[in-house]
Amino acid sequence: MDISSPYREGLPTTSSKTDRRWRSKPVPTSKPSILMAFFSCVAWLYIAGRLWQDAENRTLLANLLKKNADQRPKVLTVEDKLMVLGCKDLERRIVESEMELTLAKSQGYLQTKLQQGASSSGKRLLAVIGVYTGFGSKLKRNVFRGSWMPKGDALRKLEERGVIIRFVIGRSANRGDSLDRIIDEENQRTKDFLILEGHEEAQEELPKKAKFFFSTAIQNWDADFYVKVDDNIDLDLEGVIELLEGRRGQDSAYIGCMKSGEVITEEGKPWYEPEWWKFGDEKSYFRHAGGSLLILSKNLAQYININSLSLKTYAHDDISVGSWMMGLQASYIDDSRLCCSNLRQDKVCSIA
Repeated sequence: MDISSPYREGLPTTSSKTDRRWRSKPVPTSKPSILMAFFSCVAWLYIAGRLWQDAENRTLLANLLKKNADQRPKVLTVEDKLMVLGCKDLERRIVESEMELTLAKSQGYLQTKLQQGASSSGKRLLAVIGVYTGFGSKLKRNVFRGSWMPKGDALRKLEERGVIIRFVIGRSANRGDSLDRIIDEENQRTKDFLILEGHEEAQEELPKKAKFFFSTAIQNWDADFYVKVDDNIDLDLEGVIELLEGRRGQDSAYIGCMKSGEVITEEGKPWYEPEWWKFGDEKSYFRHAGGSLLILSKNLAQYININSLSLKTYAHDDISVGSWMMGLQASYIDDSRLCCSNLRQDKVCSIA
């Protein structure tokens, strides 16, 4: 037992030396691992730097926005918005151009179109007479051409005297249909139509027809007077010419058979006015030229042409024209010769 003791004691000694030798050996490390660690640190530093920089930028922008919000008004005006968009100079030029265009129109500078309607002598025309007509009025037109309205060579000779006569009509609701084609074919034969391309021909659109007629007529012919005539009357053409010759050179002339009368407020009755409540407690129309025949001097027709988009229309065309004249320095000329239902011997129109 004693002999075996040293042996037993020696075993742990040998084992501890072996352990110390094993632990003292360095652990081998691969180069790829070191590189991965290095690049990971660099990437982390880059991302942290960007996040810090973005945070600073956001703080700076927030401060700037807060400062601007304190200085600017709560509600931006149109001028502020135009300034922000860089359009203020453009707005100024547009306004100046519109003013120049309005001035040019008011002074009659419509050279291209006006030259088409000049008389052969180069003088201004006396009058443009527009006879309202419709798609179903071919028989009436033929009657007019055979009575007071010249046709063919006689119509051209009348134009040389300074008087233009045209049948006035709009276009069908279905543009280009048989109604339009019939009018175009008739106009090719007779050459006596003024076709209002932008107007829809319908009974309820008659008040708007007045705006289209005066605007289109003054753009095509330079005349002293513009005459609107209904297709239910006969004219003493020479009498009308004599009347207008006596008024030539008179500006702001609004000529016709002047009247006023009661406003019809009951729907379904003839001459019903849907906007009757606008005519006051007495429900009476203002003074205006009766619808069968009315005459405007050049500057009044020019006013309608310039302001046609903003002019209010009522249920009847003569009332509408009268309302446009109320805000102007128009000379109201009540001429009983233009009251077509009168029995005077010197009247220039009569119910057909």
